[in-house]
Amino acid sequence: LHGLFRVRCFTQDDAHIFMTWDQMKDEIKNVVRLFDEVYSTFGLTYQIELSTMPEDHMGELKDWQFAEKTLAEAITEIGKDYVVNEGDGAFYGPKLDFHLADSIGRTWQCGTIQLDMQLPERFELEYTGADGEKHRPVMIHRVVLGSIERFIGVITEHFAGAFPTWLAPEQVRVMPMTDRNIPCAQEVVKQLTDKGFRVTMDERNEKIGYKIREAQVHKVPYMIVIGDKDEEKGVISVRTRKTGETTAMETGEFIEKLAYEVENKLK
Repeated sequence: LHGLFRVRCFTQDDAHIFMTWDQMKDEIKNVVRLFDEVYSTFGLTYQIELSTMPEDHMGELKDWQFAEKTLAEAITEIGKDYVVNEGDGAFYGPKLDFHLADSIGRTWQCGTIQLDMQLPERFELEYTGADGEKHRPVMIHRVVLGSIERFIGVITEHFAGAFPTWLAPEQVRVMPMTDRNIPCAQEVVKQLTDKGFRVTMDERNEKIGYKIREAQVHKVPYMIVIGDKDEEKGVISVRTRKTGETTAMETGEFIEKLAYEVENKLK
């Protein structure tokens, strides 16, 4: 085992898509576009690998050749590059593997598109074509994240634990300067929580500098400090993890800024 990358059990986001042979190329393109949307959201780069027919395989050579050609053309036509991994396909069909790079350059195979020409045959699946005749469909095994637990490990290392605000488990930490400021801090927490943000409050009897340093170590994107002067002026002091700068602003203004950042998934 190493951390979240090799766990004792895991969950897969596996899907199975049935289609006609003529629909294969378009469906493969659609799945790759889905991969692009998901991976780009996290700012992840990837390399595509086309694995071809292994020695120990099932099915006719012409079907394998058609499937491999379709996979290659689908990738090329949407402007992607790939490398060939000769003979490393599954026994039931060729596949495309998507290898994601983590923060220190290691690659992890997460996404995969596997063509399965054998399962529809084994289960004797049929559909009625435009010609009124019975035909055998083909199937795609589609996984975007692969092992969800491992994917969490990949993005944790990718961001070095400093998740962007939209992804951070704790988006804001509110810190009253003294016990006198706790009621005001609680009201700020309520306003943020009511808007759906993930907020905690540190009301421990500790120096504010200690609280800020601890929140910084925990990589909380935003820290809100509330003291007597803030209450008098009707503002909150907002400190950002990225720059360490503190800005005084109204709670409503901060909520708008936070909502924009989360909605647009800013890095």
